[in-house]
Amino acid sequence: MFVDCHIHMVLDGADWKSAIARHAQAADEGWIRQTLARYQKLGFTYLRDGGDRWGVGKRAREMAGEYGILYRTPLSPLCKLGHYGGFIGEKFENLPEYEKLVRKNKNNGADFIKIMISGLMDFDRFGVLTEEGLEPMEIRELIHIAHEEGMAVMAHANGARTVEAAAEAGVDSIEHGAYLDSEALHAMAEAGTVWVPTLSTIGNLRGRGRFDETAVARILEGATENVRRFAALGGLLAPGTDAGAWAVPHGSLTEYALLEAALNTSEPLERGIAQIRRVF
Repeated sequence: MFVDCHIHMVLDGADWKSAIARHAQAADEGWIRQTLARYQKLGFTYLRDGGDRWGVGKRAREMAGEYGILYRTPLSPLCKLGHYGGFIGEKFENLPEYEKLVRKNKNNGADFIKIMISGLMDFDRFGVLTEEGLEPMEIRELIHIAHEEGMAVMAHANGARTVEAAAEAGVDSIEHGAYLDSEALHAMAEAGTVWVPTLSTIGNLRGRGRFDETAVARILEGATENVRRFAALGGLLAPGTDAGAWAVPHGSLTEYALLEAALNTSEPLERGIAQIRRVF
């Protein structure tokens, strides 16, 4: 049995704009059923969605039981105005606005809160992010507010200082986590943060010709080495493909293959999956 701890049902792995347009009027139930059936056929029993503001993940959760799948969603991810995430999530300008969104999502049945606190990797330039993360004090407040409402927190986070701040604030899971250093890895391990490194978003780019191949290889090598280092610290890891991202189809087993290639034991994954299912 498999799990995928980071997917986006709203996206299709090919063209995010046309994928979102498919659901613009209402969640496309035909697409959702087709996708859930694919996961079922491959033996997936747990899916954790990264959220969307059109209710696609919410509708998928309502239908997933028919396919023997436990499905979790934050409803919409929350991002700060002017920063990454606005294409898929709801925006807030300040902490009071964020708190209102947290309470709204909680009252509407969110399983957890998803926050966007950094940019993306620039796949053409090793070591470069599209934007830096939010300030550590703000990151702490975002996590604190959600926890005060009794909600676990999933954080889209890249960059060592951003991830370190989130781990020290007690974030429940880190998604992606590009370019981490020893301090960030130790902070996650000590806090019991589950790291979902989404190696598929890098590994699946190889040979596609869209990005600089040398840069992609270096990014994957660095991420894989950090996975090894984190496991050696006793850290919790969980497989999540970021399915729906470009070149990452739904129902992929690439994350398991990439993580297994990095690790000499499945124990960090087993503990990480158990923690994800317990907390989220």
